[in-house]
Amino acid sequence: MMNKLLALALVTLATAAWGQGYPNRPVRIVVPAATGGPDIVARLIAAQLQTQLGQPFVVENRPGANGIVGADIVAKAAPDGHTLMVYSSGFVINPFVHKKLPYDTEKDFTPVTNLVSNGGLFFAVHPSVPAQNLQQFIALARQPDSKLAYSTPGVGNTWHLAMEVFKSVTGTHMTHIPYKGGGPAAAALAAGEVQAMFTSPAPIMPHFKSGRARVLAYTGDKRHPSAPDVPTTAEAGLPQYRHDGGWFAMFAPANTPMDIVEKLAREVRTAMQNPGVREKLAGLGVEPVADSPAEFKKFVASELRAYAEQVRLAGVTPE
Repeated sequence: MMNKLLALALVTLATAAWGQGYPNRPVRIVVPAATGGPDIVARLIAAQLQTQLGQPFVVENRPGANGIVGADIVAKAAPDGHTLMVYSSGFVINPFVHKKLPYDTEKDFTPVTNLVSNGGLFFAVHPSVPAQNLQQFIALARQPDSKLAYSTPGVGNTWHLAMEVFKSVTGTHMTHIPYKGGGPAAAALAAGEVQAMFTSPAPIMPHFKSGRARVLAYTGDKRHPSAPDVPTTAEAGLPQYRHDGGWFAMFAPANTPMDIVEKLAREVRTAMQNPGVREKLAGLGVEPVADSPAEFKKFVASELRAYAEQVRLAGVTPE
């Protein structure tokens, strides 16, 4: 019995030492997407964590296959807290839109903290689109010869599901053009490569403010504070349509010591309380969350169930 107690004490001390000495070298934050969305938030939080912890937090963009390429890198990384992932809710959609993944979404990752919530999504169009409101756009997109296309960060993410459900609800027709991230997808709309998109606030805001994109509606329950003149989908005449904007969160490889995971979550919470960080997040149109690892783990489980149902309703066929 004494030997078992001694072994348990040694394990406890060793785990505590992990947390106390962390980080002891640069930390790599893999963002499985190109610029925009999670990349913007990851860089903001990384800069603050570097200030707080005294080690570089280096953001590395690894786009490809709707985040699968980057996620696989993190799944196979050493579980010591020096390789992390910041990605969107597309992470928990992938198991239902891809027949096979190179990792197990639930078993190969440790949820650290939900960084921010996007609230709802903006429905944006290129200024060349003649529709000035959502109802006019729906009428346009119902025409068989409309030849409209929409952009997303890839197949099966939040924006893709939002548009497929929208098409089903409204009886509209549009062609899906996937890009390698939210930034490129928003840039494609601003350049006129596509005519419409559902998007998180952060990637579209610069184009909206510059006049290179027109926002017709917001899918949240109430108007977005950064765009108070934009009506909700209910106000725009589509009360049966509401869509959650998803989230950007931090994950570590499975088996990362919980002292490190807990320390990371605490440091992120501290970062989110910094006035400068909060101001920048507000400018991006996102809400800070910074929940505990235990809370976030439960949230991820509930999101997996919810998105499985959304994929079914959207009629997305696994590839």
